[in-house]
Amino acid sequence: MNKRTLTRITALIASAGMLVSLAACEGQVPQVTSTSSEKTTPDLSTAQEKAIRNKILDVLDAADNSKSADGLAERVTGPQLDVRTSELTIAKATGKMQAKAVIPRKITQTVIPVNDGWPRTVFTITTTTDDQQSKRLLVLTQDSARDNYKLWGVARLFQGAKLPKFEVPKLGSEMGTAKDSKLVATPAEAVNEYCDLLNSGDSSKYKKDFADDMFRDDLQKLSATVQQGMEANKGTQQQVFTVPKDQIKIMRSADGGDLVVARIDSTWTRQAGEGRESLPASDEEKALFGGGKATSTMKVTYVNVIALWVPAAGSGQQITAVGAERQPVKVEAL
Repeated sequence: MNKRTLTRITALIASAGMLVSLAACEGQVPQVTSTSSEKTTPDLSTAQEKAIRNKILDVLDAADNSKSADGLAERVTGPQLDVRTSELTIAKATGKMQAKAVIPRKITQTVIPVNDGWPRTVFTITTTTDDQQSKRLLVLTQDSARDNYKLWGVARLFQGAKLPKFEVPKLGSEMGTAKDSKLVATPAEAVNEYCDLLNSGDSSKYKKDFADDMFRDDLQKLSATVQQGMEANKGTQQQVFTVPKDQIKIMRSADGGDLVVARIDSTWTRQAGEGRESLPASDEEKALFGGGKATSTMKVTYVNVIALWVPAAGSGQQITAVGAERQPVKVEAL
């Protein structure tokens, strides 16, 4: 791969970390409703949610300042633990945290579960950042009564994203399950079908069931442009997306649909042609690759967190991705 091509691909792959635009992508904040007066009062109050969230953010701030993931697992779990650990590894090598890693402390809404028992999930939507990056959808989880709440996932909301209505916090919303029915697809089906869209593009048999979204659009553009550079050097590339087991969180809305946040893993394998080496193509990849020895093939593993709105059956609406996060977590030469 010649230097000009590598430089071009470097810029493109660096932009992949910005697949969710960092401009004023506020989206439309979910509106609350108070129609379900028969529900039991939730065990968690808004004041308690704020205290929990601030404790989590204190741990994140300490990790950011030290540029170390030590102690992170105390308050971070699931896909976000992998994402944040990667971001800290990159920050240690580059000297600064990525802008997209910022999580505002102020919020626009919190969605508190009414369900008894555990595990429990809370969805919270932040404000925009000070530099007008998009709002963040935070997923907090508690595995048992004696466990700390932890940050399970973060998705940056897309520009113009319309989110559903939820109950006011004092009444609480119901957590959903992966098998929720009376929807255009169960949450588990929706995630698997979205994964098929990522793998198959326009040829997916589920394309008509999903609205267009920024995440897929930006990925397709990036892949197409990088492909041109790879072909110029007789190289190849392949991205493969997979759905890991039980990595999904669901909240039922007052509209009859579900807001679903799920982890989708992916690998991006790039093979240089004509006896060339395949090299890290961004500062992030260089940091994660470390002192590895390059070969003709480089494999980059990503964690993708996708937020999907799954509407009620008979609504005539498509499933819509409303937010996402994408982070490389491993770079290796094959």
